[in-house]
Amino acid sequence: MDSACSAALSSPEVASLLESFSDAAVILGRDHRILAANGSYCDRFAKTSPIIGQPCHRVSHRYSVPCPAAGEDCPIARCESTGQKCRVVHVHHTSRGRRHEEITAHPIRDTTGEIIAFMKTIHCSGVSHAEPAPDRLVGRSPSFLRMLELAGRVAPSEAAVLLLGESGTGKELLAEAIHAQSNRSSGPFVAVDCSGLTETLFESELFGHEKGSYTGAHCRTSGLVDAARGGTLFLDEIGDIQPCQQVKLLRLFESGVFRRVGSVDLIKADFRLVCATHRDIESMVAAGTFRRDLYYRISTFPIHIPPLRERCDDIPILAETLLSRSCRRKPRRKLAAGTIELLLTHHYPGNIRELRNVLQRACLLADGELILPDHITIETSNNGSVLPQAAEEIVPLEEMERRYLMWAEAKFNGNRRDLAKRLGLNIRTFYRKIRTIKDDVA
Repeated sequence: MDSACSAALSSPEVASLLESFSDAAVILGRDHRILAANGSYCDRFAKTSPIIGQPCHRVSHRYSVPCPAAGEDCPIARCESTGQKCRVVHVHHTSRGRRHEEITAHPIRDTTGEIIAFMKTIHCSGVSHAEPAPDRLVGRSPSFLRMLELAGRVAPSEAAVLLLGESGTGKELLAEAIHAQSNRSSGPFVAVDCSGLTETLFESELFGHEKGSYTGAHCRTSGLVDAARGGTLFLDEIGDIQPCQQVKLLRLFESGVFRRVGSVDLIKADFRLVCATHRDIESMVAAGTFRRDLYYRISTFPIHIPPLRERCDDIPILAETLLSRSCRRKPRRKLAAGTIELLLTHHYPGNIRELRNVLQRACLLADGELILPDHITIETSNNGSVLPQAAEEIVPLEEMERRYLMWAEAKFNGNRRDLAKRLGLNIRTFYRKIRTIKDDVA
């Protein structure tokens, strides 16, 4: 780029134009050096030294090399190669710490159509964090950032989202994040555990019922579909529903209307659909156990949630986050350096849920503020799951049951209804016991 173009793009007029953006905005030359920036960008990234003339990767990432050389997907490089606007999610070093930020790059062309510079706008995510945070999605790994980027792209639309991932990867948290970024964020977020809906209660729970429609129906009751009016309906473990229930869901999604049990009146539904499953739903479709037409209805925009073994770099900040959630009533616990190293060696077939259970157990075993490697019980052979306390320790039966349930939930890769059956419990008793354990630890 010649000096005249550089001077024009760094002029007061361009700087004034950038100030019209509420988000951080910056003009970059072809060499990725900053030509102009608005106040929001300077407040977010500027330190004592001036930023004009600095490479953007040094200012926002604190990298000594460009983003591609550091393993990042650079929006400027992609914009330059395609000639089109592009968007990615990065972790930036800001004045308030490391943050997830959505970067949108736009090419700037001269009168001949040649790209001479780029404008970059930066929007901070409010639903995820690159540092330990008690109430948000947490992570920095490339697979995690790619997942956030996809969620951010689909959130403002009304497209049906299907979250695919193993048990314990945080599908409901991502569904809540999609809802929070959507145009329906002011409406309700209604989560439905499909594996906990029996065939007899399916219609009544989802659609509601009229007074007297069946024994025990003493009044008219609205269902969960109506409760999600104006918001998001999240159907968790949709792969567990039976074929007869699949037909009723398909009718709801196709027609957009439903009837309460015992009524002939049609009610118009108004919700955004997000579904999730840990099952290989495409194989289920091929095997005929999941309806193909329903699959196409719910999978407009599939998002794969990476298992913990694919984002091992996130384990330290996830562990700190989970500790802050699990030990709220106790002195703040910290992980010793050796403890973090031990946690990094594990495979985690139970994913984040398993890591949470390991840390909850460690909180109970640790008497002081520091959690040591001795407080972490992990089996490193075979399936690597969390083991219950050694049999030679004498503890009350109630305590042993609590420990065993924590271990079983972390070890079992199926849904909770199947686990309850394996344990010889009905589903209501199982959920009651699990809630009691979590309340005791919290």
